[in-house]
Amino acid sequence: MAEGTGTLRGKVAIVTGGSRGMGRHFVDALVGEGASVAVLARASDELAAVAAGRQDAVLPIACDVGAPAQVAAAVAETVARFGRLDVLVNNAAVFAPFLIEQASDAEVERHVRANLLGPIWCIRAAIPHLRDTGGQIVSITSESVRMPFPYLTVYAATKAAVETLSQGLRDELRDEGIRVSVLRSGSVAGGSGGRDWDADIAGAFFQKITRTGHAAFAGAAVAPETMARTLVAMLALPRDVNLDLVEARAALPLVAG
Repeated sequence: MAEGTGTLRGKVAIVTGGSRGMGRHFVDALVGEGASVAVLARASDELAAVAAGRQDAVLPIACDVGAPAQVAAAVAETVARFGRLDVLVNNAAVFAPFLIEQASDAEVERHVRANLLGPIWCIRAAIPHLRDTGGQIVSITSESVRMPFPYLTVYAATKAAVETLSQGLRDELRDEGIRVSVLRSGSVAGGSGGRDWDADIAGAFFQKITRTGHAAFAGAAVAPETMARTLVAMLALPRDVNLDLVEARAALPLVAG
């Protein structure tokens, strides 16, 4: 992405799920604007690599956001390293296709734990530090809240719940000077969400969303750098305004081929 202007210089952010996919682009954009960033994700080579060449600005922390004790420890480690916390980006999510009738207990519970409980645990741990800085919470949701995709109904339901959570938190935290926003993202190119999908289920999913019109609704995937710029723009606004919900979706139609 284009060289940053330093609009977030001196700020400290946590990005969950920041080791790959869209989250990695969020990290790059925030660092490019001068922020220091703690990246919370499960242990992996990708997480270890996210700080390569910029150890002063990026702190990788192995953390399961669905485990409240791990989240509390990660937030504490972030503040101990950087001295403050200004921004929490709830980006980590599980995204896998399945039919409700055929869903295993583990599949459903994994989505709820990562996609809904994860943001709750992160927000709870971050609030005392965000109160000190007049910070901001941005939770990443999905266009599927507005038009739930077949095979992704549990995913869509968890993202809708995060939007309701955010709406309630605005009033809980408004007197504390903490802003709460939602970035409702459309389809983004190069995402990592589908790379572990079963090939047969993935094929059935894409056939289904083509028949139902969901693929056309989503349109052509947005460049990840563009979505990251959207996040930066939300964070860089003056403190007297709150963007309750920004829905950033494809401007271009899906091209059949």
